[in-house]
Amino acid sequence: MPRSPYEQLPLVFGHDPARGREDLLVSDRLSAAIAIVDNWPDWPSPVAIIAGPVGSGKSHLANIWRDRAGAEAIHPIAGSNAAEIAALKPVLFEDADRQGFDDAALFHVINSVRENGTALLMTSRLWPMSWPTTLPDLRSRLKAATVIEIGEPDDELLTQVLFKLFADRQLLVDERLVAYIVNRMERSLEAAQAIVERLDHLALARGTRLTRALAAEVLDGLANTGPAD
Repeated sequence: MPRSPYEQLPLVFGHDPARGREDLLVSDRLSAAIAIVDNWPDWPSPVAIIAGPVGSGKSHLANIWRDRAGAEAIHPIAGSNAAEIAALKPVLFEDADRQGFDDAALFHVINSVRENGTALLMTSRLWPMSWPTTLPDLRSRLKAATVIEIGEPDDELLTQVLFKLFADRQLLVDERLVAYIVNRMERSLEAAQAIVERLDHLALARGTRLTRALAAEVLDGLANTGPAD
């Protein structure tokens, strides 16, 4: 959107979103995924997969589990030592469908986890049966994994998320403003992140408070350009 000649470029101050277990927003759509994190190491199988759309909370859950389990991040590609790491400690493989993997390497990781009593948590946008695997033994291993799907957020969760994102930036907002945004925004946590970021930036640039008019401008801009990645 064009910048007014009266706008100032704000200094970008760091702000760390709260990513601990106590900061996790609980809702029905997350209950099964939260249970997997909370119930570790008493899992029904040593391999668990959390599937859900971009911005759905997968990374937050994975971060909580990694801290709780003392897990190490891996990328099972040809020539990696992922299977050796998995023999010694729990391992985390995020964004499996986007990062890609070597079928044989992931198969060896899963076997190592099963044989050595460790654990593997994977995250993905897609259900694992949609992954482009060609190794029959790997597909069989993935079918035996515990798979939890996170659905799209409802209005209640989007409201909680917006309040949390504003609080992460130390911004106080009116409940009516949040309701206005929720009723008009794209139904995703990714969109919520983009809206709060752009509102914060625009309010700083113009030296103004957060208003419905400012929110409408941001929502219109996102409708034309889409949320930032």
